[in-house]
Amino acid sequence: MRYKTELCYKGTNYSGWQKQPNANTIQQTIEESINLIFKDNIELTGCGRTDAGVHAKFYVAHFDSENIYNLSSVKKLNKYLPEDISIFNIKPINEDFHARFSAISRTYEYLISTQKNPFLNGLSMQYSNPLKIDLMNEALSKLYDYTDFTSFSKLHTDVKTNNCKIINADIRQEQDKIIISLTADRFLRNMVRAIIGTLIKVGREKISVSEFCEIIESRDRGNAGQSVSADGLFLVNIEY
Repeated sequence: MRYKTELCYKGTNYSGWQKQPNANTIQQTIEESINLIFKDNIELTGCGRTDAGVHAKFYVAHFDSENIYNLSSVKKLNKYLPEDISIFNIKPINEDFHARFSAISRTYEYLISTQKNPFLNGLSMQYSNPLKIDLMNEALSKLYDYTDFTSFSKLHTDVKTNNCKIINADIRQEQDKIIISLTADRFLRNMVRAIIGTLIKVGREKISVSEFCEIIESRDRGNAGQSVSADGLFLVNIEY
């Protein structure tokens, strides 16, 4: 039977979602917990990679098992898991469901704290320089005009194409917080953090909106801004 697993995690203490040698990851932590508690041998398939330090308010994975999992299983698992990982639900799903390939969109949010805030330490990028939100919003709107985001992709990845469709891009300010939201059919590795790093240059008037577009059109990662820290990045939704 195939099971859909919904969860969240704070990624600060982990080297991302995906299991890898000599690293503490979300996938490995959950797999080992399930297999130990329920005497199983499952392997999780996640909806996508999140890099080291990135958080997820909502994440989806699936696994196959002959065991029966239900709400009682979720409670047992949460008692065993570390405090920075929480399972919302484990439920049976159609055999053709795939956590990664069945997804039609993903939404990320990036949180910038404009003043020192100990309650957001590790959960935001603290940035006190003034930013022109109107210019940043104008630059975000230009993302709809493009599909090739090579300029915002980590180099030497194993993907076949750097094309993505931006479905929504917006920015809002709530007192001392700036929240940037991006929804797309897929994201390249490091794409969101590279976009935000370049967007901050627009907000500081280091580059213009037209120069932001020229960076995209150049298809050259070296022309874009530095990637911002993982602290402020959250996966917040996946649509199926």
